Amino acid sequence: MADLRFNNFSFFLVSFASLLVATSCRGHSRNALFIFGGSWNDVGNNNYMETAIKANFLPYGETFFKNATGRASNGRLVPDFIAGFAKLPLIPPYLSPDNNEFTNGLNYASAGAGALTETNVGKTIGLKTQLSFFKYTKKHLDVKLGEAKTKTLLSRALYMFSIGSSDYITFATHKTTEHPSYTREEYVKAVIGNLTDAIQEIHNMGGRKFGFSNIGDVGCSPFLRALNNAKNNGSGCMDEVTILAELHNKALTKALRKLQTKLEGFKYSSFDLYAASKERIDNPSKYGFKEGKVACCGTGPYKGNLTGCCPKTVCDHANDYLFFDGVHPTEKANYQYAKLMWSGRADIVKPYNLKTLFKKI
Repeated sequence: MADLRFNNFSFFLVSFASLLVATSCRGHSRNALFIFGGSWNDVGNNNYMETAIKANFLPYGETFFKNATGRASNGRLVPDFIAGFAKLPLIPPYLSPDNNEFTNGLNYASAGAGALTETNVGKTIGLKTQLSFFKYTKKHLDVKLGEAKTKTLLSRALYMFSIGSSDYITFATHKTTEHPSYTREEYVKAVIGNLTDAIQEIHNMGGRKFGFSNIGDVGCSPFLRALNNAKNNGSGCMDEVTILAELHNKALTKALRKLQTKLEGFKYSSFDLYAASKERIDNPSKYGFKEGKVACCGTGPYKGNLTGCCPKTVCDHANDYLFFDGVHPTEKANYQYAKLMWSGRADIVKPYNLKTLFKKI
């Protein structure tokens, strides 16, 4: 698979290196949070890229931050809440030139990113490149803290992953032109394979604690409902994406169990986002939402047009909605998902929730 490339890559590396050199290594927190994935985890990395996949304009961010930060929501994302629960500050995007503290962790996630290099190539930071950024971070932690302290920090840190939705949306909507030879099972195997490769590389560098979200009920998001309506004259979910999500989630469960027996000290938390999101789509009022199928911000059927989210199309009360735009949750939904990940019961997050996992040595 070809490596992802984008403009000004060297500038980012040089700028980040200079910031690391300037960073004080005086006392770091016991825990750190390193975040990988796509738009559900991206807190602003795409702001520093030449790409159309951005959320750097209002009404994104207006509920909490009062301005657009690059987060694809009206406010905070799941990693923001997890950081708060863990008594950490907001974890900054890796590409931000304002980074001056990195022992609390970094966020490498990029909107549109997939586990496969081909997914939105040239428009986002794929998982392989996110991993290379983490390797670069480790090298500079070794320099600033020393190898022994870095080893301790990385072994106690949590590595959060939420990735795969963009891979499956791309496969389902462009299968005949971009992926004609893949079966569903082969494609899922490739996605899981790249994810497990990344996990093993982080483990080799000292990572021991990992948090995962499986693929949510993205086939029933406003964006894919609208797309299904336009392409197939349908009025419901895009079944192809739902099938792929279910295949992925089963394969992920098996892969994590296998890694647990294979990798020394490997501990993980796996959140059933599919069940949590489907429950809220089907029964929004049970969770304090007035609308579970139509987005707060957008145009067209279900307000699912992702390019239509602007101040003129935004709803009056975003947190009455499960979805802020055609794919991404509102801050209220993100909080609920984060709370389940942090302290949920074993029927929704297992074998550990994140609160328990953070305490593991």
